[in-house]
Amino acid sequence: MLIALDFSAVLASWPLLVRGVVWTIGLTIVGTVLGLLLGTACAWARARNLGHRPTALRWAVASYVELVRNTPFIVQLFFLFFGLPALGLKLSPEFASVLAMVINLGAYSAEIIRAGIEATPRGQIEAAHSLALTPGQTFRRVVLPPALQKVWPAMVSQIIIVMLGSAVCGQISTPELSYAANLISSNTFRAFEAFILATVVYLVLSMLTRRLLMWVGARFLVGR
Repeated sequence: MLIALDFSAVLASWPLLVRGVVWTIGLTIVGTVLGLLLGTACAWARARNLGHRPTALRWAVASYVELVRNTPFIVQLFFLFFGLPALGLKLSPEFASVLAMVINLGAYSAEIIRAGIEATPRGQIEAAHSLALTPGQTFRRVVLPPALQKVWPAMVSQIIIVMLGSAVCGQISTPELSYAANLISSNTFRAFEAFILATVVYLVLSMLTRRLLMWVGARFLVGR
Protein backbone atom coordinates (compact mmCIF):
# COMPACT_ATOMS: atom_id res chain seq x y z
CA MET A 1 0.00 0.00 0.00
CA LEU A 2 1.39 3.36 -1.05
CA ILE A 3 1.16 6.36 1.23
CA ALA A 4 0.71 9.68 -0.55
CA LEU A 5 2.40 12.43 1.43
CA ASP A 6 1.23 16.00 0.99
CA PHE A 7 3.26 18.59 2.86
CA SER A 8 1.71 21.58 1.12
CA ALA A 9 -1.12 21.96 3.63
CA VAL A 10 1.32 21.60 6.52
CA LEU A 11 3.82 24.07 5.10
CA ALA A 12 1.00 26.52 4.46
CA SER A 13 0.72 26.79 8.26
CA TRP A 14 4.35 27.90 8.57
CA PRO A 15 3.53 30.81 10.94
CA LEU A 16 2.39 28.27 13.55
CA LEU A 17 5.59 26.29 13.08
CA VAL A 18 7.77 29.37 13.37
CA ARG A 19 5.93 30.42 16.51
CA GLY A 20 6.40 26.93 17.95
CA VAL A 21 10.12 26.96 17.19
CA VAL A 22 10.53 30.39 18.77
CA TRP A 23 8.71 29.25 21.90
CA THR A 24 10.78 26.05 22.10
CA ILE A 25 14.01 28.02 21.79
CA GLY A 26 12.82 30.59 24.32
CA LEU A 27 11.79 27.95 26.84
CA THR A 28 15.15 26.23 26.39
CA ILE A 29 17.20 29.40 26.86
CA VAL A 30 15.37 30.55 29.98
CA GLY A 31 15.19 27.05 31.43
CA THR A 32 18.89 26.45 30.77
CA VAL A 33 20.16 29.69 32.30
CA LEU A 34 18.00 29.51 35.42
CA GLY A 35 18.35 25.74 35.72
CA LEU A 36 22.15 25.92 35.64
CA LEU A 37 22.15 28.64 38.28
CA LEU A 38 19.89 26.51 40.49
CA GLY A 39 21.95 23.40 39.81
CA THR A 40 25.20 25.21 40.66
CA ALA A 41 23.77 26.40 43.97
CA CYS A 42 22.56 22.90 44.82
CA ALA A 43 25.91 21.39 43.84
CA TRP A 44 27.68 23.86 46.13
CA ALA A 45 25.39 22.85 48.97
CA ARG A 46 25.97 19.11 48.48
CA ALA A 47 29.68 18.97 47.55
CA ARG A 48 31.63 17.16 50.24
CA ASN A 49 34.99 18.81 49.56
CA LEU A 50 33.95 22.42 50.11
CA GLY A 51 33.71 22.38 53.87
CA HIS A 52 30.86 22.09 56.31
CA ARG A 53 27.28 22.82 55.27
CA PRO A 54 24.27 22.88 57.61
CA THR A 55 22.72 19.45 57.83
CA ALA A 56 19.25 20.85 57.19
CA LEU A 57 20.46 22.47 53.95
CA ARG A 58 22.07 19.25 52.77
CA TRP A 59 18.91 17.26 53.50
CA ALA A 60 16.66 19.81 51.82
CA VAL A 61 18.77 19.89 48.65
CA ALA A 62 19.17 16.11 48.60
CA SER A 63 15.40 15.64 48.97
CA TYR A 64 14.72 18.06 46.12
CA VAL A 65 17.25 16.39 43.82
CA GLU A 66 16.03 12.85 44.52
CA LEU A 67 12.36 13.83 44.23
CA VAL A 68 12.82 15.44 40.83
CA ARG A 69 15.22 12.84 39.44
CA ASN A 70 12.88 9.98 40.34
CA THR A 71 9.60 11.37 38.99
CA PRO A 72 8.58 11.94 35.34
CA PHE A 73 8.83 15.45 33.95
CA ILE A 74 5.20 15.40 32.86
CA VAL A 75 4.10 14.65 36.44
CA GLN A 76 6.12 17.63 37.69
CA LEU A 77 4.57 19.82 35.00
CA PHE A 78 1.02 18.68 35.79
CA PHE A 79 1.59 19.18 39.51
CA LEU A 80 2.62 22.80 38.94
CA PHE A 81 -0.17 23.58 36.48
CA PHE A 82 -3.06 21.51 37.85
CA GLY A 83 -2.03 20.87 41.45
CA LEU A 84 -0.97 24.30 42.67
CA PRO A 85 -4.35 25.94 41.85
CA ALA A 86 -5.85 23.68 44.52
CA LEU A 87 -3.55 25.50 46.95
CA GLY A 88 -4.66 28.88 45.62
CA LEU A 89 -1.68 29.46 43.30
CA LYS A 90 -2.63 29.58 39.62
CA LEU A 91 0.12 29.66 37.01
CA SER A 92 -0.10 30.46 33.32
CA PRO A 93 0.84 27.61 30.95
CA GLU A 94 3.98 29.46 29.86
CA PHE A 95 5.19 30.20 33.39
CA ALA A 96 4.40 26.67 34.57
CA SER A 97 6.42 25.28 31.65
CA VAL A 98 9.44 27.46 32.39
CA LEU A 99 9.27 26.68 36.10
CA ALA A 100 9.01 22.93 35.47
CA MET A 101 12.01 23.02 33.13
CA VAL A 102 14.08 25.04 35.60
CA ILE A 103 13.23 22.69 38.47
CA ASN A 104 13.96 19.62 36.35
CA LEU A 105 17.27 20.82 34.90
CA GLY A 106 18.31 22.21 38.28
CA ALA A 107 18.09 18.78 39.88
CA TYR A 108 19.91 16.91 37.12
CA SER A 109 22.59 19.56 36.63
CA ALA A 110 23.19 19.64 40.40
CA GLU A 111 24.47 16.07 40.35
CA ILE A 112 26.48 16.61 37.17
CA ILE A 113 28.17 19.74 38.53
CA ARG A 114 28.69 18.15 41.95
CA ALA A 115 30.62 15.34 40.27
CA GLY A 116 32.91 17.92 38.67
CA ILE A 117 33.36 19.82 41.92
CA GLU A 118 34.23 16.71 43.90
CA ALA A 119 36.81 15.80 41.23
CA THR A 120 38.73 18.99 42.09
CA PRO A 121 42.00 18.07 43.88
CA ARG A 122 41.98 18.97 47.55
CA GLY A 123 45.39 20.59 47.21
CA GLN A 124 44.00 23.05 44.69
CA ILE A 125 41.42 24.26 47.20
CA GLU A 126 44.02 24.46 49.98
CA ALA A 127 46.31 26.46 47.70
CA ALA A 128 43.50 28.95 47.11
CA HIS A 129 42.97 29.28 50.85
CA SER A 130 46.70 29.85 51.37
CA LEU A 131 46.44 32.80 48.98
CA ALA A 132 43.82 34.33 51.29
CA LEU A 133 40.95 33.80 48.87
CA THR A 134 37.54 33.79 50.49
CA PRO A 135 35.37 30.65 50.17
CA GLY A 136 33.25 32.46 47.60
CA GLN A 137 36.28 33.48 45.53
CA THR A 138 37.70 29.97 45.78
CA PHE A 139 34.46 28.49 44.49
CA ARG A 140 33.99 30.97 41.65
CA ARG A 141 37.59 31.20 40.44
CA VAL A 142 39.28 27.95 41.42
CA VAL A 143 36.66 25.22 41.77
CA LEU A 144 33.76 25.97 39.43
CA PRO A 145 35.52 26.68 36.07
CA PRO A 146 37.51 23.40 35.92
CA ALA A 147 34.51 21.51 37.32
CA LEU A 148 32.29 22.77 34.50
CA GLN A 149 35.03 22.01 32.00
CA LYS A 150 35.15 18.37 33.14
CA VAL A 151 31.39 17.79 32.96
CA TRP A 152 30.40 20.09 30.08
CA PRO A 153 29.70 17.32 27.51
CA ALA A 154 27.35 15.61 29.98
CA MET A 155 25.74 18.96 30.74
CA VAL A 156 25.17 19.65 27.05
CA SER A 157 23.43 16.30 26.68
CA GLN A 158 21.19 17.05 29.65
CA ILE A 159 20.26 20.47 28.26
CA ILE A 160 19.24 18.87 24.97
CA ILE A 161 17.16 16.28 26.84
CA VAL A 162 15.36 19.10 28.63
CA MET A 163 14.82 20.92 25.33
CA LEU A 164 13.26 17.81 23.79
CA GLY A 165 11.26 17.26 26.97
CA SER A 166 9.64 20.65 26.44
CA ALA A 167 7.43 18.86 23.92
CA VAL A 168 5.16 17.73 26.76
CA CYS A 169 4.52 21.38 27.65
CA GLY A 170 2.08 21.42 24.77
CA GLN A 171 -0.19 19.26 26.95
CA ILE A 172 -1.00 22.38 28.99
CA SER A 173 -1.36 24.59 25.88
CA THR A 174 2.08 26.14 25.86
CA PRO A 175 2.48 27.09 22.18
CA GLU A 176 5.77 25.29 21.57
CA LEU A 177 6.66 23.10 18.58
CA SER A 178 4.75 19.91 19.43
CA TYR A 179 1.67 21.99 20.25
CA ALA A 180 1.97 23.67 16.85
CA ALA A 181 2.35 20.31 15.11
CA ASN A 182 -0.70 18.95 16.90
CA LEU A 183 -2.72 22.04 15.99
CA ILE A 184 -1.69 21.82 12.35
CA SER A 185 -2.59 18.13 12.37
CA SER A 186 -6.07 18.94 13.68
CA ASN A 187 -6.60 21.71 11.12
CA THR A 188 -5.31 19.88 8.05
CA PHE A 189 -5.90 16.20 8.92
CA ARG A 190 -2.29 15.60 7.89
CA ALA A 191 -0.97 14.18 11.14
CA PHE A 192 1.79 12.08 9.56
CA GLU A 193 3.24 14.98 7.61
CA ALA A 194 2.90 17.42 10.50
CA PHE A 195 4.82 15.22 12.91
CA ILE A 196 7.43 14.24 10.33
CA LEU A 197 8.15 17.94 9.92
CA ALA A 198 8.20 18.45 13.69
CA THR A 199 10.64 15.53 14.02
CA VAL A 200 12.98 17.07 11.45
CA VAL A 201 12.82 20.45 13.19
CA TYR A 202 13.57 18.88 16.60
CA LEU A 203 16.51 17.01 15.05
CA VAL A 204 17.92 20.21 13.55
CA LEU A 205 17.41 22.11 16.80
CA SER A 206 19.21 19.38 18.75
CA MET A 207 22.19 19.34 16.39
CA LEU A 208 22.50 23.13 16.33
CA THR A 209 22.11 23.38 20.10
CA ARG A 210 24.81 20.78 20.68
CA ARG A 211 27.24 22.53 18.34
CA LEU A 212 26.52 25.92 19.88
CA LEU A 213 26.93 24.70 23.46
CA MET A 214 30.12 22.79 22.65
CA TRP A 215 31.49 25.98 21.07
CA VAL A 216 30.53 27.92 24.20
CA GLY A 217 32.31 25.35 26.35
CA ALA A 218 35.44 25.43 24.19
CA ARG A 219 35.44 29.22 24.05
CA PHE A 220 34.66 30.12 27.65
CA LEU A 221 35.65 27.05 29.71
CA VAL A 222 38.51 25.23 28.00
CA GLY A 223 40.09 28.49 26.94
CA ARG A 224 40.19 29.91 30.47
